[in-house]
Amino acid sequence: MPQMKEGFKAGLAFTIPTLALGPSFGVLVEPVLGATAAILMSIFVFAGAAQFGSVTVLAAGGGVASAVSAGLLINGRFLPMGLAMAPALRGGPLRRAAEAQAMVDASWAIAQRGDGGFDREMMLGATIPQAACWWAGTAIGALGGSLIGDPRALGLDAMFPAFYLALLVYEMDLRVTGMSALLGAAIALCLVPIAPPGIPVVAASAAALLGLRQR
Repeated sequence: MPQMKEGFKAGLAFTIPTLALGPSFGVLVEPVLGATAAILMSIFVFAGAAQFGSVTVLAAGGGVASAVSAGLLINGRFLPMGLAMAPALRGGPLRRAAEAQAMVDASWAIAQRGDGGFDREMMLGATIPQAACWWAGTAIGALGGSLIGDPRALGLDAMFPAFYLALLVYEMDLRVTGMSALLGAAIALCLVPIAPPGIPVVAASAAALLGLRQR
């Protein structure tokens, strides 16, 4: 599986920010749900932005329905991403659904072939080191949070925007995607002050439709 090995190597570039964000999440969620629930959430949900969003709602006194809704809205971006990845997946519905669980932002970007298609093995390989670091980081934060202190004091709250900016730079070709990127940024900036969490991201993804006109 040479492509899976290549994906694994490419995914290693994202292990440092992932391993830094994991403890930050563990520290945040442990007082709300407990250490065991924090670790299990990272294993079964495995969606950093959605996990942060839902736990933030709970920590602020919100209900379970609001927390789940926030997480679903933030993860709404995976609907168009999944539709794009679907032709590359193999097997029946259960196997395809299981493979789709490996689709995270960085792995999805790494798996793009440049012709509109995706490499399934690249995606799976890229996710392996990221998943291991996310799970380990969450456990470190949840079990040893008292030793870490406030993650904001270490600047870990700046990791998310830096992480997604790195993905954007990795993928952007101004000649092809520049207009879509600018339009998506404008939509998100306009909606962030007034829309619920997650909605700006989903709405901004509509800018990708410009790419259909260029194909």
